[in-house]
Amino acid sequence: MRSFLGIVLRGLDGLRKVLHLLLLLLIFGFVVGALRTSIPRLPARAALVIQPEGEIVEQRAGDPLGRAFAEARGIGNDETLLRDLTDAIEAAQGDARIQALVLDFDAMSGAGQPTLDELARAVTDFRKSGKKVIARGTGFSRDTYYVAAHADEIYVDPLGFVLLEGYDRYRMYFKGALDKLGVDMNVFRVGAYKSAVEPYVRQDMSEQDREESVAYLGSLWNTYLDAVARARGLKPEQLRARVATFADDVEAAAGDTSKVALQSKLVTGVKSAIEVEARVSELVGEDEETGSYRAVDLTDYLRVVRAEKTLREGADARVGVIVASGEILDGFQPAGTIGGSSTAELIRDARLDDDLRALVLRIDSPGGSVLASEQIYQELLAFRATGRPVVVSMGDLAASGGYYIAAPADEIWASPATITGSIGIFAAFPTVNRALDKVGVSVDGVGTTPLSGEFRVDRPVGPAAAKLLQSTINRGYDEFLARVVTGRKKSREDVDAIAQGRVWAGVDAQRIGLVDRLGSFQDAVRAAARRAGLAEGKYAVDFLEPELSWAQEIALNVKTVAARSVGAAFPPTREEALRQAARQLEPLERELLRWSRMASPNRLYAYCFCSAY
Repeated sequence: MRSFLGIVLRGLDGLRKVLHLLLLLLIFGFVVGALRTSIPRLPARAALVIQPEGEIVEQRAGDPLGRAFAEARGIGNDETLLRDLTDAIEAAQGDARIQALVLDFDAMSGAGQPTLDELARAVTDFRKSGKKVIARGTGFSRDTYYVAAHADEIYVDPLGFVLLEGYDRYRMYFKGALDKLGVDMNVFRVGAYKSAVEPYVRQDMSEQDREESVAYLGSLWNTYLDAVARARGLKPEQLRARVATFADDVEAAAGDTSKVALQSKLVTGVKSAIEVEARVSELVGEDEETGSYRAVDLTDYLRVVRAEKTLREGADARVGVIVASGEILDGFQPAGTIGGSSTAELIRDARLDDDLRALVLRIDSPGGSVLASEQIYQELLAFRATGRPVVVSMGDLAASGGYYIAAPADEIWASPATITGSIGIFAAFPTVNRALDKVGVSVDGVGTTPLSGEFRVDRPVGPAAAKLLQSTINRGYDEFLARVVTGRKKSREDVDAIAQGRVWAGVDAQRIGLVDRLGSFQDAVRAAARRAGLAEGKYAVDFLEPELSWAQEIALNVKTVAARSVGAAFPPTREEALRQAARQLEPLERELLRWSRMASPNRLYAYCFCSAY
């Protein structure tokens, strides 16, 4: 009997091994098949279609594996990487297969002006090849029109519009609600203009916040008008006047907004999507299968040109680029946020790479943890100590902690519309003793020192705790100033005069010495190469990112196939549909989450609540 059972068990074990082998072969075949089809063939003559989805960002948030499967299920596709757009347009400029560029912004939700300027520069450079750029849209907002204005031809739908509403900064103020709830927000700060905490201690905008907001929003609007007017062959004052009279002009045109756009010379013509397709077909030919023009989308084109670039690259010298995008938080953080430990580790790896001749830090951050900012700051100093240059390129926002990590750079570049500065420190945390009083709950007890129990959320902050926190904040501000004094080679008095938590637009930041040069990301890369003694064309640009696990590598390579299989098998659920609808509440949700992270009495923050889009 035991012999028979042994035979059965050995047979089952053998079957298990066979099935295991078959499963591995199936997975291997799936991966190989996906990889073989991941590089599509391009037609000999086509238009490259640039169609950003969601917000254009410096770095996509989250881990690659999660993003891949989210996209496969039809969700999470709400960000487009700026580098993908500019790389594709740059490659298309000299690619004989690409005969035209089509810009379609109907699915784009927005971006900061510096980000838009990087994209517009790429479009302008593409036009130098002599190939046409066609922009179309159902309607153009302030952000989408900034890029569209740089096209050869702009077409708006007959029912469309061009709405240039300017810039604004409105915030919700919660002090009235907190008072009714009996919640006190305990704030300790240095900097007359450090307005990050104002929504919790005021019911309206302070005069200092109003002053700086008027100044930097005015600078942003002026740079916007200059760039768009220049692209359309207008004078800034003409464009300003047309924006000011837009409502009257639409009323006079009986509500025909597309007609007003045409009369204002903001568009080339009024055409439906089908009419635009016919126009592009004249340039690149018709696709017999689709009946539209021959087109290549961004994803397919990038697979081809990046694969081709990998095969022909051979430069030994490299300029490394680290993207620091999002809030600055302690520890190791995923993409879309800046981890003190994770970003410092990337800089350390760069320092230990002898082939890396220079480092560019691309910053798009409102700041955050002072501790994490200091961690990154020290690693940048260590990189510079090797004799290699560090150049900072500022994106939409490099303020407060974002400026802290820029301070040690040899050279700082910004866009005229970058929001920077906000050199100040604060700490804030809530106490709810008044709320407890309202419902009849009291707190009493004893402690052994003047600080015992003074950091409890259910008790008011005592004098010893307040003195300790304010002293710590003052020291933090002095340390912040010291970092800027050393990096900018200015006196403490000069830096303090332009600090105090005040926000500056890039054009003003250069004037007062917080920024060295105004220009693009590519300008900053070239500056780093020059400082390293590298000739143009004799170096490669290497974006340094955390190494992916094998699972993430597979996910990135097979996500196109997965989108067909996983997406079909697991369509978006009702819950996911509701989540998409709830995105309208994301700004409030982000602010509450941000304060939940900051509501700690033993942490200092250098943060700027100063985005302008």
